[in-house]
Amino acid sequence: MTLNFPNSTRSYDETRRRVSFVGHDGIFEVPFFIQTDALPTAAHGEAAYLAAFDAAHASIFDAARKAYEKGRKPEYVLTAGDFQKAGARVQTTGVIQP
Repeated sequence: MTLNFPNSTRSYDETRRRVSFVGHDGIFEVPFFIQTDALPTAAHGEAAYLAAFDAAHASIFDAARKAYEKGRKPEYVLTAGDFQKAGARVQTTGVIQP
């Protein structure tokens, strides 16, 4: 099966400083998190982090798919390193730049 992100719901976890979102592999829900320091924003707070996630969702979903392809886990936490490993960085426009 292929990992998809049909549900645009995401939320901010202030305690762990990360945004959560869910992928779907067939009937299975796959929990993902992205740490706030990996998001393309200089601002802080829930609204800024969610807006940054929305602006960069395509590259975030690509990184999530790559992490998922490496092996099944109970949850996946994306960090800034997940974007640097690909030789790219997330931009506020949602475009990956080399």
